[in-house]
Amino acid sequence: MELPFSYQRLLTEQINIPSKLLNDYHELGLNEEDIIVILQIMNLQKSGELLPSFDQIASHMTINANEVANVLKKLRNNNYLQIEQITDEQNGQHEWYCLSPLFEALFEVEQESTQEEEGKLFQLFEQEFARTLSPIEIETVSYWLDEDQFKPPLIKAALREAVLMGKLNFRYIDRILNEWKKKGVRSVNDVKQSSQQKQNQQAPKEKRDTSVYYNWLEE
Repeated sequence: MELPFSYQRLLTEQINIPSKLLNDYHELGLNEEDIIVILQIMNLQKSGELLPSFDQIASHMTINANEVANVLKKLRNNNYLQIEQITDEQNGQHEWYCLSPLFEALFEVEQESTQEEEGKLFQLFEQEFARTLSPIEIETVSYWLDEDQFKPPLIKAALREAVLMGKLNFRYIDRILNEWKKKGVRSVNDVKQSSQQKQNQQAPKEKRDTSVYYNWLEE
């Protein structure tokens, strides 16, 4: 007998989809059709079909079994999908579609993107200072990234404010970042919102050009 509708039933019938998969699948060379096939596999596996057939997958889509086969071939050729054997609790052997390589590749892209962004950050500092950074300065930027966990865009925002205020030195930038940390500012959007709030609180005659960030160290 089919159970009546309930929100509890709705929750139990859901599948967990990493938001990164939906946001960044195109970086792996995947398209919307590929993603729907992947989601159908995840959904069928949740219901016990560890190695669903092409027809089973196609029955929930607007493409046919041959087109599903082509998508699966593409995923396997790109090493995003593997057919593996697993052993159940009764020592029975089963084959299943393993998607672990897909998620490993997805987060490797994120790591490479982060490393590239950090590399550009050091280049930006050298451009603004018009010289090569000293070992101590490189260590300072690395500390902001690794220990303080500041994202590169936030460090760039602090650098920009130092430039705009005519106080281009590492001590000033460090003070800005620490002041933001105390105030719970963790993103460029937080910076803009907080700066706008501060500017709105000032008397009209004291308002600054809105293209310039609020000077956090003058309160």
